[in-house]
Amino acid sequence: MLFRSAWKLTRDAAGELLPVANRRLSHPWDGNGGRHCPSYVKGWDPRQGAWVERIYYAGAAENLWGPYAIGFLQWDVDQWIDQPQPVFAANEEWEHGSVYEPNLIYHEGKWKMWYVAGSNHENYLVQGYAESADGSTGWSKHALFAEPEMKMFDFCVRPRKDSFDAVFSRVWVGGSPAPAGTGLWWCCAGQPSGKLSEWSEPIQIMTAEDRGWHSGPWKPSFHFQEGDRERLLVFFDGSYRTSDPGPFPFAFTLGCLEIDRPNPPAASTR
Repeated sequence: MLFRSAWKLTRDAAGELLPVANRRLSHPWDGNGGRHCPSYVKGWDPRQGAWVERIYYAGAAENLWGPYAIGFLQWDVDQWIDQPQPVFAANEEWEHGSVYEPNLIYHEGKWKMWYVAGSNHENYLVQGYAESADGSTGWSKHALFAEPEMKMFDFCVRPRKDSFDAVFSRVWVGGSPAPAGTGLWWCCAGQPSGKLSEWSEPIQIMTAEDRGWHSGPWKPSFHFQEGDRERLLVFFDGSYRTSDPGPFPFAFTLGCLEIDRPNPPAASTR
């Protein structure tokens, strides 16, 4: 398949990878924690009276481990422009002061966002949901989308004909072996609801089996194969342990799962 071999990294004259955007404005809130969990979305901004393209992401002012807030880069003619402030931050007790892993769509006049709250080192992860008319201000009350027992780390939504599909990951950050439910899951709904109970019963499409170059996949981003809305290309993050004696002995990888769209259950059993 072409998508497996046609990637080209963009480098400068010295061979260094070129960043998507600089940090002229955003450094005070994302300069010490990197930019994580990108999510591209195009939507209408009523303040500008125009369609805009954005890449939402999580950043941290203190260090790589958070706490995180969510902001975005916005396309401006020929470059991605960073923003001086995050647009979304934790404000509920159940969020434990940190929000990240945003996944957004624009639907019926709303920027709809699913996101993670909590922290890996506390072994506490919940999935939240909020929406906004302009994707920057006036967010709705932060709602709990998935309980911490699910360990839902991402919820990526895509429109399909007159319905919506979602692929999400369930992770395991504890010291014991990963439970059978760890991996990638799929579900669907007539509308992109902010309530998990209004989506179909999830179907597991990948386990956490150790494949050498990855185990415990997360951060799925999927698309339908061109010309075939029954075929899913699910891109995901993975990792493997290295011999590096330092504080982070892992290497990150990217993979792609190519599958036929599952058949949804006749009715949800929730």
